[in-house]
Amino acid sequence: MVPPPARRARSREAEPVRPRTASILAGRAWIGGRLQPVEIAIDEDGRIQSVGKVRVGAPRHDVGDAVILPAATDLHVHFRDPGGPADAESLATGTVAAALGGVALVGEMPNTLPPVTDVATLEEKAARVRGHAAIDVLLYASPTVARERVALARTAGAFKLYLSPTTGIAAAPPLDSVPGLLRELAELDLPLSVHAEDPGRFGAPERPRDAAEWDAHRPVPAELAALDSLANAPVRLRLHVAHITTARDVARLRERAISFEATPHHLLLSVRSAPGSLVKVNPPLRSEAERVALWEAFRRGEVPCLASDHAPHPAAERSLPFDRAPSGVPGVETMLPLLLSRVRSGEVDLPTVIRAACDRPARWFGQPHGRIAPGHRAHLIVVDFRSRTKLEGKRLHSACGWTPFEGWEAILPREHYRDGVRVVDAGEYVGSPNGRVVRPEFAHGKLGRPD
Repeated sequence: MVPPPARRARSREAEPVRPRTASILAGRAWIGGRLQPVEIAIDEDGRIQSVGKVRVGAPRHDVGDAVILPAATDLHVHFRDPGGPADAESLATGTVAAALGGVALVGEMPNTLPPVTDVATLEEKAARVRGHAAIDVLLYASPTVARERVALARTAGAFKLYLSPTTGIAAAPPLDSVPGLLRELAELDLPLSVHAEDPGRFGAPERPRDAAEWDAHRPVPAELAALDSLANAPVRLRLHVAHITTARDVARLRERAISFEATPHHLLLSVRSAPGSLVKVNPPLRSEAERVALWEAFRRGEVPCLASDHAPHPAAERSLPFDRAPSGVPGVETMLPLLLSRVRSGEVDLPTVIRAACDRPARWFGQPHGRIAPGHRAHLIVVDFRSRTKLEGKRLHSACGWTPFEGWEAILPREHYRDGVRVVDAGEYVGSPNGRVVRPEFAHGKLGRPD
């Protein structure tokens, strides 16, 4: 039976208007468990419309023998803005460096000056992102002020809890108060990242002279004790542990199904890597044996997320005696390129790196990118694995001008597309400062667990 005209009219009005295809990117990509030639149709809203062998209806760009990958998400950066020295970093310089390193989204930590402990400070920081950031930024807030937590949960992108003092954090809550705080934060429905070290386990020497003594001062048992304080966290809490340093951490957190990250410096550097304070970080670098065990866990796919903990300081401060030098190293521009170089050398599989740097971090942040799949934002990079670069701090784009990976081999992206628009071309930044402040877009509890 033919429906009456009025009913047909309502049906036509209800049909969604599909965005038109704006561009097509052709090349090799890791799809369906193998590297294969594909064409990616990107719509006018900057979303991946479809993926297949042949796409039509828009201008086509073929990247040749290069490989198309999803852009990375860096869960953990410190851009020192506001309150940091201009020769360390800013939101503008840090996000350009991120874009050049293949990162489409960063999680900016709250231990700036002033720290982000209330909505007014958060909004001021968001205003600094708009018109200055080259990529999207998710802003963490600190839950240390009880009366501000509910309001922050409505506006921040995630919470960050420090269980030990670090740069910009003079004091931390006692470990016996942590379970109650976790229960309260679980009710606020916002992701929580934790810096897990127990200062009660810190020991001598009080004035360490090198990385080995720093490791002894903030030892592995301090990390393990802090992890134990998280053991009974509510299941509904979207909990994540920052910068773990040992394979023992990996085993404990996997057993408890808690998300976590490792950094390139803990995966690739040890207390033997460099003299002086250039490798001073919190938590410390560990022994070479601990480093190798952590790297092997990463290679096996047991580390769900990779994050840089990008924390630059001016070069002059890093030349101070070890006990007076600040902790932290730059890394947002080199995180993914260092790991892609290890893919080329056969030390780690490409899908392991994609999952840890691109897919899982985006899901933990509740963001629709990190995969080459229809409906995802077209945050994509183009990588030529034949093109290798020796890292030089003075040629990188962080304002600090140095790297702990001086002279290391890396594979930097040749192109970077943000919502289908090219922002890096031939290794040069060509974009605009139109990055957005983003918040999670997930149904609670369905993203971010290790798999």
